[in-house]
Amino acid sequence: MHSDKRLSWALCLLRLSVSLVMLMWTLDKFLRPEHSAGVFAHFYAVTWLGAPALQVIGALELLLLLAFVIGFARRFSYGAVLMLHTGSTVASWHQYLHPFEQVNLLFFGAWPMLAACAALYLLRDSDRLTIDGMRHAARTRSTHRSTI
Repeated sequence: MHSDKRLSWALCLLRLSVSLVMLMWTLDKFLRPEHSAGVFAHFYAVTWLGAPALQVIGALELLLLLAFVIGFARRFSYGAVLMLHTGSTVASWHQYLHPFEQVNLLFFGAWPMLAACAALYLLRDSDRLTIDGMRHAARTRSTHRSTI
């Protein structure tokens, strides 16, 4: 397999795995709004969010996640996912100082995911197995044909 194809598949797998994690966090806002409200209160000091507000946030996240998973508007969608995950990783700073208390060790899994989000953003133009990547390839083929 050519290296461009291997890179495309690697980026696709990263995008799908990041999407799976983010989907679980998004679904939590609908299925367990009290848990999500507790997360916002504990990590972001936002105490006023109720179920309706969390459902709006969840709906917006679902739209972003859909754009991200299909690779639509990659600069925006990949960048927004990177910013959201950066915020959640940094907001958990206290857990990193006490890794062996409770379940804090699990928070360290956020770092490889943050690296995956950064890699996806930095390599977004090489992520060809996407809506934007396929449109770019189609434009390139039609431009190439018209110059022949």
